Amino acid sequence: MLRAYCWVLATLPFLVFVLASSGDRSSNFQNCISACYGDHCHPQTTLSLALRLTRWTCTDDCKYQCMHMLTDIATREGSRIHQYYGKWPFWRLFGMQEPASVAFSLWNMYYHIQGWRQLRRRMPSDHPMRSYYLIWSTISINAWLWSAVFHTRDLPSTEKLDYFSAALVILYSLYHTVLRLFNQYPTRSRKDGRVQRTPVHLLWSSICTVTYLTHITYLSILPRFDYTYNMAFNLIVGLTHNLLWLLYSLPISLPLIRRFPSKSKTYRPSYASKAAVFVALTTAATALELFDFPPWGRIIDAHALWHFSTAPITKFWYDFLITDSSDDGWREPKR
Repeated sequence: MLRAYCWVLATLPFLVFVLASSGDRSSNFQNCISACYGDHCHPQTTLSLALRLTRWTCTDDCKYQCMHMLTDIATREGSRIHQYYGKWPFWRLFGMQEPASVAFSLWNMYYHIQGWRQLRRRMPSDHPMRSYYLIWSTISINAWLWSAVFHTRDLPSTEKLDYFSAALVILYSLYHTVLRLFNQYPTRSRKDGRVQRTPVHLLWSSICTVTYLTHITYLSILPRFDYTYNMAFNLIVGLTHNLLWLLYSLPISLPLIRRFPSKSKTYRPSYASKAAVFVALTTAATALELFDFPPWGRIIDAHALWHFSTAPITKFWYDFLITDSSDDGWREPKR
């Protein structure tokens, strides 16, 4: 579930790319690139192995060198630090454009791998939500992997893989949350053991599948990536997901949903408030994206801090899912 909300504002920094980048538009930067290209970019020019592996070109390297040269001057003079192509100036490491965000993305991926293992080990094998949580965990691992790749090198292909993977996590999180909170997950018949799916389950599955395919198709066929639409899509789906979990955490005096099929609407487990804590924590973490600032030491910026803060919240959410799956409310009442 964490990935669903944490990607809500992930597209905000890249919306800036569309609106303005004062650094790369400056004449000093453009002149520097032209001079660098003329002096260094020849057929015999060979970049380091790390840069070649991460698909840097000589022109890209000139942009990098000029960006930091101008940033050095701005730092010495105490003047404004500019963004270039929608990004702050970062020191690269082994060809990675944003090494801190790469490291923190991999840290998030690690927690999802650990969560996947916990779900396999601690969640009952016959639990109706087990397969959905494992799928969510798997696609979250995939999304954080592509996040690391994207922060290693911002290319059109890595950008789409990152954004499309994130959208899949967001939408799938909403998908299985609706199944969980409205008790529309498949069940096994007592007579013949066959899996039974409700019409609502089939309809909701179809809607989510068509929505995702339409979303990525629209973004793929456009001549230019629509950052505004992508942000709106993430925002609507992510906020809906979190509002549903807030319903789960409501007090007994507001029984709007039946949390467990075998219990009344007034049954509220003691740990239900953790869902609200999760929403609060992810909201606070995601708010870091709104405080955009030049990176500390040209290494850590607000986006990297967001990635850093989401990792421990991931562990908190897996613990909640496992606790919720073990609740007595899942047991069928004795007859």
